[in-house]
Amino acid sequence: MVKLILREGESIQEAVRRFRKLVERAGIKREMRRREYYEKPSEIRRRARLRAERRARRARMLMMGR
Repeated sequence: MVKLILREGESIQEAVRRFRKLVERAGIKREMRRREYYEKPSEIRRRARLRAERRARRARMLMMGR
């Protein structure tokens, strides 16, 4: 949960800007997008597998460059 304590003399615009940064850092925005639509477990596993394959491919390419 994100908590924002207003500073003395802080304008609304500054407070909103700080709040947005806190929400972004906490990963709430990303989590909301992820939960926006139901995703089947098979789709989650597929996306995780593809991500792992990309990561492995990238690692192999880095090792070949050395």
